[in-house]
Amino acid sequence: MTSFISHTTIDCRNAYELSEWWKQVLGYVDLAGDPNEPGHEECLILDPDTGHRLLFIEVEADAATELPGKRIHFDVVPREGTRDEEIARILALGATEVADHRGKYGPGTGWVTLADPEGNQLCVLRSEAERAG
Repeated sequence: MTSFISHTTIDCRNAYELSEWWKQVLGYVDLAGDPNEPGHEECLILDPDTGHRLLFIEVEADAATELPGKRIHFDVVPREGTRDEEIARILALGATEVADHRGKYGPGTGWVTLADPEGNQLCVLRSEAERAG
């Protein structure tokens, strides 16, 4: 079992403004049916050619300024199996749990934030099969 990178996440102070800036730089677009709006705390943009995604998430000002080297992290999705099985696998490889956000948006939703052996964070999301079900 392995994972793949769902999207690259960028912690920031203003998700909407920063996503709009990067759209101009990269030629990325909003997702069809899910436009980004001023005041949104999470803004996802998409490369229309490759499908690569960037997710901008607002964090407290202190987190954005005190940890400039930790403003980008991977969100991973299990290629097979479930989110929870993948969390167990990655923990067994030496990761540590930082925060558990399972159920944040209701039963069966959410993610878990882990840290690699050097403290770099990653979030483990539900598999595509779990999201479809």
